Amino acid sequence: MAFEELRKRLEDNGFAVSVFATGAEAADYLNREIDGTTVGCGGSMTLRELGLYESLGAHNELHYHSLPGVNSAEEMGKAAAADVYLLSANAIAENTGEILSIDGIGNRTSSTLFGHRKVYFIAGKNKVSPDFDSALWRLRNVVAPKNARRLGKKTPCAAKADKCYNCSSPDRICNALVVHYKKMGSMDMEVVLVDQELGF
Repeated sequence: MAFEELRKRLEDNGFAVSVFATGAEAADYLNREIDGTTVGCGGSMTLRELGLYESLGAHNELHYHSLPGVNSAEEMGKAAAADVYLLSANAIAENTGEILSIDGIGNRTSSTLFGHRKVYFIAGKNKVSPDFDSALWRLRNVVAPKNARRLGKKTPCAAKADKCYNCSSPDRICNALVVHYKKMGSMDMEVVLVDQELGF
């Protein structure tokens, strides 16, 4: 199976790592591991494609700011206080095991730094880049433009979903970059790698 070298580098950086051939296997694993607790989630096409909002919400108290009929700001606060937090890694540098995340509001990135019992990063093979520079390029020129378009943002990158224009738009969604060189000391962190393409 793929990811063996990356797995070793992530483990050397202090992260627990699980590897799955398919998204369905990863979703089954997460539903077994996370049960009867409070769960916060970041906005993520990967989590959506895995059906985790629905499946985890069936047996946990789930907080996610884009659920129908909820107050987004209130839900982000509840997600930040949850026992467990899930998000997708925007990019992982294969040669170092560094995890890169980009954010517009800060709800996702802040939850990877402090406040939870455990954080899970979920990443398909398309999120793995050869090195830090290519991972950062991916964030600016693939992840942010596609998400800006998906969210209906009024940014130059959303118009074509092609590249970063380093804009100053109020709708800009790449305001902060967080790099995890190592696992944070205050909480457990696990990377769930899936050998298929997921999300952006």
